[in-house]
Amino acid sequence: MIDNEIRGYVESEIIPRYDSFDKGHGRNHVETVIEQSLKLAENYEVNTDMVYVIAAFHDLGLCEGRELHHIVSGRILLEDNFLRSKFNGTQLEIMRNAVEDHRASGKHKPRSIYGMIVAEADRQIDIETILRRTVQYGMTNYPEYDYEEHYARFLSHLNDKYAEGGYLKLWIPESDNARRLAQLRAVIKYEALLKDMFSKIYYEEKSNDIKI
Repeated sequence: MIDNEIRGYVESEIIPRYDSFDKGHGRNHVETVIEQSLKLAENYEVNTDMVYVIAAFHDLGLCEGRELHHIVSGRILLEDNFLRSKFNGTQLEIMRNAVEDHRASGKHKPRSIYGMIVAEADRQIDIETILRRTVQYGMTNYPEYDYEEHYARFLSHLNDKYAEGGYLKLWIPESDNARRLAQLRAVIKYEALLKDMFSKIYYEEKSNDIKI
């Protein structure tokens, strides 16, 4: 059960900040990470208020760019006056570390179970979601690209992150991500199918942008 004051603060002051991020990291994304984090936390003896806050704050650093967003997110959490009134110094430090450790490209294992939970929840290994988020990110950040340039970036990202030998790591055995990752890797290997899926999403997103 999440503390009512914490929930109210996060819903009114934190989650709305995600509305200014790209479509792949918007409100739907953070709400899904929160939901999955709390679900995974049921398997461990952890403070659910901390799990909830970590998930809510994990991508706030995108306000200063993607490269160091995990570090900036940790700083934002640590400096938040409301959180400082609800958690002690040790708890805040654990939460900051967890936020810093959530990034998929991180080279080290998360420093606590809290970091493992949010990192695993953030993976969201659903083929349609991953492919669409990858397209959306490219279209938001590289609007000057044409179709073929977007596809090249899309393919490169998927291979770097999700293919065999990619940098994505999984940490929680109770998660269903391993099975889903195997399915995604099969799609990545079948490039004709992958390009068809890319094209469908690409033109849907183009159409949505025109309507807006």
